[in-house]
Amino acid sequence: QVQLVESGGGSVQAGGSLRLSCTAPLFTSNNCGVAWYRQAAGKQREWVSSISTDDTPAYAGSVKDRFTISKDKALGSVYLQMNDLKPEDTALYRCKIRSGLGCPTYLGQGTQVTVSS
Repeated sequence: QVQLVESGGGSVQAGGSLRLSCTAPLFTSNNCGVAWYRQAAGKQREWVSSISTDDTPAYAGSVKDRFTISKDKALGSVYLQMNDLKPEDTALYRCKIRSGLGCPTYLGQGTQVTVSS
């Protein structure tokens, strides 16, 4: 069973910042691609950002230039730095391991982000 924990969510005012963490022991030994998804109440899940096995980042247009994804293999963590948060960023944010060599696909339980205006 994959062990993965997301953390760092919370409540902030518009314009504020949060840093989400996705931590899994698997990341210290295996080079996995990781993605962040979010799902707002009553809406479909949407892709937010991802980082590939060669550390290439990618972002949805709605978060580009505000969010930054990064990886720290030694700590077994992938981070999502979120700046200039907007009320429309309010959602449950979930980390997903992308299937690959030594990396089983797995979607975490998520961490809630709430942005008030």
